[in-house]
Amino acid sequence: MPFSIQNEPEFEQAYNELLLTLEDSTLFQKRPELRRAVDVVAEPERVVSFRVPWEDDNHNLQVNRGYRVQFNSAIGPYKGGLRFHETVNLSILKFLGFEQTFKNALTGLNMGGGKGGSDFTPKGKSHAEIRRFCQSFMTELQRHIGADTDVPAGDINVTGLEIGYLFGQYKRLKNCFEGVLTGKGLSWGGSLIRPEATGYGVVYYVEKMVEAATSGKETLKGKTVLISGSGNVAQYAALKAIELGAHVLSLSDSQGAFIAKSATRGFTVAEIEKIITVKGNRGTLKSLDAELSEFTYHEGKRPWTLVEKVDVALPCATQNEVSPEEAEHLVKAGCKYVAEGSNMGSTLGAIAVYEKSRAENQGLWYGPAKAANCGGVAVSGLEMAQNSSRNNWTSEEVDQRLKNIMYTCFDTCYSTSVEYAKSKEALPSLVRGANIAGFVKVVDAMIDQGTFY
Repeated sequence: MPFSIQNEPEFEQAYNELLLTLEDSTLFQKRPELRRAVDVVAEPERVVSFRVPWEDDNHNLQVNRGYRVQFNSAIGPYKGGLRFHETVNLSILKFLGFEQTFKNALTGLNMGGGKGGSDFTPKGKSHAEIRRFCQSFMTELQRHIGADTDVPAGDINVTGLEIGYLFGQYKRLKNCFEGVLTGKGLSWGGSLIRPEATGYGVVYYVEKMVEAATSGKETLKGKTVLISGSGNVAQYAALKAIELGAHVLSLSDSQGAFIAKSATRGFTVAEIEKIITVKGNRGTLKSLDAELSEFTYHEGKRPWTLVEKVDVALPCATQNEVSPEEAEHLVKAGCKYVAEGSNMGSTLGAIAVYEKSRAENQGLWYGPAKAANCGGVAVSGLEMAQNSSRNNWTSEEVDQRLKNIMYTCFDTCYSTSVEYAKSKEALPSLVRGANIAGFVKVVDAMIDQGTFY
């Protein structure tokens, strides 16, 4: 285990999850030279930490801590989001950058892995305060990023507003208009379908799971779906699932969850649009309790144990949001497909429950975050391509490219799992396939570039 993992629980969890699946396969028997690469890949190439002083509206000096973890550039420029949240620390950003490295490899695009952010939160701040913070943050970050070096994007609490302020400060300091950030406004280099990409991509991945598991006999039409979260990823996953004929039975936030009273009457598009408006104004789901009469609000609860029967579960809120006990409930409720819209949405114990169900009775099938939610970074990569060519693609073209990437990602996970399985399985392990495929692609590039001696 790398020395840097000590006292970093989130990073240690991500490292152990990768290592366990690599060892529970024939990878190191077929390619023993790759074993020594694990601890090398687990060390970031560079970690930048810096202070971010800014002035609030009362003219008081505030200071936060900023980070950029540049994890791996073997297959392209560092690529990964910026997160502004009070819980941000080095362990969380290293886990996210580690996962991002393999996620980006699974898109098939030339992007390395990175992550960054600050323990600053925009919630409760005025636009002027957010602008002053972003300008101070970028004043330091601009020394370490560039269109061919490191291309950050948005993540939790980094919306189009924050990206605009960050990009404006970068351009002001560098006197350079380039694709250094993704998630930009459409009139200044952004891509269509970028806000929708992660949510849409998760559902496209589940489409392939259902098709493979049923030999093409079933689709998402008529399936019941639990979704956690109510931010960008959850919103667009819900809209795409509804478009494909599924019944979305839940959405949630940090204060509680809405559950449909009937399994045949999930959220409508109009109700999702109301939620988008409320969350866009940084409001809470609870404020809609009186308006959503077809749903029951459960204070302080997550959706996973609140229904007795469900087909699909999509964790789309934050890390470790499904416990082993909640995973057991999903299995008992007949859930057949779990795909993570959030990064590391399930604990190691929950993943063990999923994999036991899959292996023992051909039951629940688990799509890990590094595969299932790679649609967001995939369209960020497409935004980078459009910026480089000074071109803009239609929403239909971007959406089709996204769908192709997610379908190919699933096929890669499936075929790689079959190739390295210890024995024949009715349902191959997608987490094994995702981890091995991403790991091998990155390490082979590092070997080619002389990283190992």
